[in-house]
Amino acid sequence: MKASLMALMLAAFVLPLHAAEGDGAKKKPNPEKIFKKKDADKDGFLSKEEFTKGAKNAERAGKAFAKKDKDSDGKLSPAEFKAAPQKKKKP
Repeated sequence: MKASLMALMLAAFVLPLHAAEGDGAKKKPNPEKIFKKKDADKDGFLSKEEFTKGAKNAERAGKAFAKKDKDSDGKLSPAEFKAAPQKKKKP
């Protein structure tokens, strides 16, 4: 009984420390999961309202939406949502 209690206590302290040490990299968010969570009406696209909902800076989120909406149809497909932002080329 004491050994199992000791093992449980050890696991409670060691596992979180080990997980925190890891390789120092943060876990990347899963774009598919985020897309599904934001797609409130479950139509397979994100409207500007769905995309910007909960954003700390609505203006900045609106600009990000416009950049991602490559076909300018007012909604983001999963591919548009997952696409990495394009960096501006320096002249």
